[in-house]
Amino acid sequence: MIYIQLFYTFFKIGLFGFGGGYAMLSMIQGEVVTRYEWLSSQEFTDIVAISQMTPGPIGINAATYVGFTATGSIWGSIIATFAVIFPSFILMLTISKFFLKYQKHPVVESVFNGLRPAVVGLLASAALVLMNTENFGSPTKDTYSFVISIIIFLVAFIGTRKYKANPILMIIVCGIAGLLLY
Repeated sequence: MIYIQLFYTFFKIGLFGFGGGYAMLSMIQGEVVTRYEWLSSQEFTDIVAISQMTPGPIGINAATYVGFTATGSIWGSIIATFAVIFPSFILMLTISKFFLKYQKHPVVESVFNGLRPAVVGLLASAALVLMNTENFGSPTKDTYSFVISIIIFLVAFIGTRKYKANPILMIIVCGIAGLLLY
């Protein structure tokens, strides 16, 4: 039964996860942490960190990890990964047949204009999901951890945004800072 739920859940996430893996994160969290309780919030946060550090798209990496954690078997990983990829595969085959022919049609242009704000909203939602006490600590319970987390966040944000620092370098630097300061 869990394999069917896993397939259905990640198929749905793959079908409606416009905007890529980061946009899928809030949907994944809603399903696997809140709805089915396959993972705790801390485990989900760990999944996000691991999925970012491993090669490949974050949504697919997260599906693979959740599938294994929820079922305890490699079959869970395979089913969740296949389910999250399958809708995109079908949609791309279908869309590619018609897109080149109708890309300048006003209806098609209107659909894409409507999807752009939705993608931005999904990405903002993913960012807000990650701004929780598991990642930043609590300003009332552990002020030191909270302040250090905010400083590391700001250094990473400013470093990649303003100074165009390499994101991999920023991950390494922030990891070392976390190791030394925590």
